[in-house]
Amino acid sequence: MKIFEKFYPDEYTDSTYIVDYKELYDEGYRGIIFDIDNTLVPHGAKADERARNLFKHLKKLGFKVCLLSNNKDKRVRPFNDAVDAIYISNAAKPMVKNYLRAMELMGTKTENTIFIGDQLFTDIYGAKRAGLRTIRVSPIHPKEEIQIVLKRHLERIVIHVHKKEMKNSERKKDKK
Repeated sequence: MKIFEKFYPDEYTDSTYIVDYKELYDEGYRGIIFDIDNTLVPHGAKADERARNLFKHLKKLGFKVCLLSNNKDKRVRPFNDAVDAIYISNAAKPMVKNYLRAMELMGTKTENTIFIGDQLFTDIYGAKRAGLRTIRVSPIHPKEEIQIVLKRHLERIVIHVHKKEMKNSERKKDKK
């Protein structure tokens, strides 16, 4: 359905931690913008060893990395201190302004920056509006704030429609 297209990510994956970052780097990407909660760690959790190791790996590959979160500074700053990236708190996603600011801080452009997040209506929608390639990851943990739980029901519908459209598109290509 065309009305949902603005929420469709470019890719789906089960986890932030299985993305082939070397391949992204080889494709020319130099900046990655991440959501935090349910993208890198469960909602409200501190940066764990897995997140710290991921950020070390990304920097070693040559990426600039920015955390973009709607959470307050008291949530985002300690997480950022643990992973040593660039960050923007109170980001007001899906507004485009801070996606653009993240790229400015990293010194990247839309053509070489990718966004990774778990929510369609904030993370992915905002990144798409900013002109970024997007990867939607499955939420790490089911425990979420009530307003997010309500959005997840709508997300499931949009994801179902999108995946169905992708299958139909593949079938049409195979018939040609």
